[in-house]
Amino acid sequence: MTRWAMVADLRRCVGCQTCTAACRHANATPPGVQWRRVLDMEFGEYPNVRRAFVPTGCQHCDDPPCMEVCPTTATKKRADGIVTIDYDLCIGCAYCAVACPYQARYKTDRATFAYGKPTEQESARHDDARLAVATKCTFCVDRIDDGLAKGLQPGVDPEATPACVNACIAKALAFGNLDDPDSEVSRLLAENRSFRMHEELGTGPGFHYLWDKADE
Repeated sequence: MTRWAMVADLRRCVGCQTCTAACRHANATPPGVQWRRVLDMEFGEYPNVRRAFVPTGCQHCDDPPCMEVCPTTATKKRADGIVTIDYDLCIGCAYCAVACPYQARYKTDRATFAYGKPTEQESARHDDARLAVATKCTFCVDRIDDGLAKGLQPGVDPEATPACVNACIAKALAFGNLDDPDSEVSRLLAENRSFRMHEELGTGPGFHYLWDKADE
């Protein structure tokens, strides 16, 4: 079995936003749309204050609430855990965006550009099929599927791994098969304390966060 998952080590993330930039470049998202975001958080009370940078986006849930409310079955969950959107079926109702507790979905009705006109990259990657529909992080599913077809292994071979993971300068992001005990994500989760966003909601996120090391 395969269950793709992502792990973010919050002790390593420096908040550089390189993953955000890499995602935008790889997926040609329009201005104002960030499939990969990094939250800048502070917590505690003076003088014991801590700061953390938290990468976030679609959590690729085991039980995605976005899928349950979709009236056209445009949102689906693959057998490997990746939640996808069929743009041909999506009618742009945005029910999924309302249902998502992670604010991970975007709907863009028209193309807008930061400087009044598209850059060369934006022109080359513009896709009318992604206007007036819901969009989100896909774990770079096209890279994964293409890599597997070539015999590559996501999480090991860069060509088959999400762009944000490849770009991370601090090696804070990892990606791999959660059902493989020898994968990097499985090893990281076994050796460290971890948590998932809003686990209390029962969505079963596929995005895991490392914080303090587990007790020896």
